[in-house]
Amino acid sequence: MDLRIEYLKLYIAFKAETNFLDVVPQSKQLRLSLNMSFKEIIDPKGLCKDVSGVGRWGNGDVEVRFSNIEDLPYIMSLVRQSFERQMNYEIETDK
Repeated sequence: MDLRIEYLKLYIAFKAETNFLDVVPQSKQLRLSLNMSFKEIIDPKGLCKDVSGVGRWGNGDVEVRFSNIEDLPYIMSLVRQSFERQMNYEIETDK
């Protein structure tokens, strides 16, 4: 499985089979869209927001904002969930 990065006009898409993370640069933060259902995310710190049905740039129902470098390990654990969900889904559908 190849991971790809696509630089689009308004956001950066990180893809395996499809987008698992979209990064929208903003003036003081990054808005991250995780391509998974909000009910599936494990977020003990409560940083994620349910954006299902909300029009905005990016894919997925989970949004998290990143502005503090100290949050990077936790944010990466959220991104990993989206990536692993996509990879597991691909493995299951290949059967």
